[in-house]
Amino acid sequence: MRWVTIISRARAAALAILIVAALVAACGSNDDNGGGSTATGASTGAAASTTKQSGSASGGAGAKSVTDYQAYVGGKAGKADSSKSTVYIGWVNQQGGQQEIGGAATDGADLAVKLVNEQLGGIDGHPVALKKCFIKNAEEEGTTCGQRLGNDKSVSAIVLGGVAIGIQPFYSTIGGRKTVIVGVAATPIDTVQKNAIVLFGDATHVLAPFGTYARDVLHAKSAAIVYPSIAGITTGAAALAKGLTDAGVKVKKVGYSASQTDLIGPLTAAGAQTADIVIPYSDASGCVNQAKGLKQLGITDTKKIVTAPLCLNPLVQKGLGGDYPHWTYAIASSLFGDKTDPGMPPYMKVAQQYGVKTAPDPWVIVSFGTMLTTIKAINEAGSTASSSAVLDKLKAFKGPVALGAPELACGKYANAPAVCNDRAQFFTYEGGNNFVRAAPWLQSPTPSG
Repeated sequence: MRWVTIISRARAAALAILIVAALVAACGSNDDNGGGSTATGASTGAAASTTKQSGSASGGAGAKSVTDYQAYVGGKAGKADSSKSTVYIGWVNQQGGQQEIGGAATDGADLAVKLVNEQLGGIDGHPVALKKCFIKNAEEEGTTCGQRLGNDKSVSAIVLGGVAIGIQPFYSTIGGRKTVIVGVAATPIDTVQKNAIVLFGDATHVLAPFGTYARDVLHAKSAAIVYPSIAGITTGAAALAKGLTDAGVKVKKVGYSASQTDLIGPLTAAGAQTADIVIPYSDASGCVNQAKGLKQLGITDTKKIVTAPLCLNPLVQKGLGGDYPHWTYAIASSLFGDKTDPGMPPYMKVAQQYGVKTAPDPWVIVSFGTMLTTIKAINEAGSTASSSAVLDKLKAFKGPVALGAPELACGKYANAPAVCNDRAQFFTYEGGNNFVRAAPWLQSPTPSG
């Protein structure tokens, strides 16, 4: 079965960075050409999950949540004027191959464009269209996308979905000529680009808040981190350990072979039975094995077991008999179905209106918010603005971002100048698609970078 398949190193590297919660041909054109993804993420349906509030804080960005998309993008009610020239935005995603990490992300980008064109008046009246390029399996496909979009004078900005393969040649090829907007950075390469903006954060900065959660919410003194020793996952595990250590929590970190299925040994070696917080950090197949190991050891405290949203995956549900692990999850975007999040109902309404079945997938949520924010920046800069003018608007943007954190701080970190978010919020899963808010947006225990 697919959920027990050992994933490739490249896929693991990219999956490890997904905190939201967490989705064809190698290269497309400026039309859809297979652009709509059939990949699935979390459970589908407008009422797929519900949350209860723990404490007085509301979910998402709270009172700052984006609820009026027309005001957010600066548009006008109604359809875009088809007689006006089209404003093109580049879109690159890794999909269609064996190493797909955010295939459904394209659905979120498409949804944002449809909404803007049909209801929000386009960009200054101009219709918007995506020029798509997909990376399937090979590094050189990143070069192809870089050439195609970097040399296209009609493209003022390029938005990335979940991209790990070919990302270095992509940036090298465009050579800073175009602004690149990233939702979740799938590699550290994105974070150091002077022409890039990462709106929802990267692993280093959105995993560090685990330390704050452990110290301030659980009052933990010890932590156990267990993870498969594969590229990317190990990077995330190191970020987790640093955040915990910065918070004054003693950490024992144990890696294991990606082919290992019985994880009693690694969990025991990490001290999971006595640790105040246990972090099973892995891809979907590892989540299943770790959940089984924790259960065998009698470790069932839902608040003590904390992880990233990679485990909120239907493959994990299938592997565990139909439900997610009853753990606490950190996420750097809004959580689908969160009834305490004022920004979620408008998104759910639009997704239902346009029949987007993958709407619960964190990648769809992130790409929808990222594309709306990109359109907002272009609207403010002007439909014929240069790529650098769009970048300036984005760098000056302080948030809130649609379906993201309440505040942004682009350029805060000298060693990761493109990163704009370093926060995560926490939810405890009680079963039956019910999530309880465990903590509001938290940041690193100490500044870094």
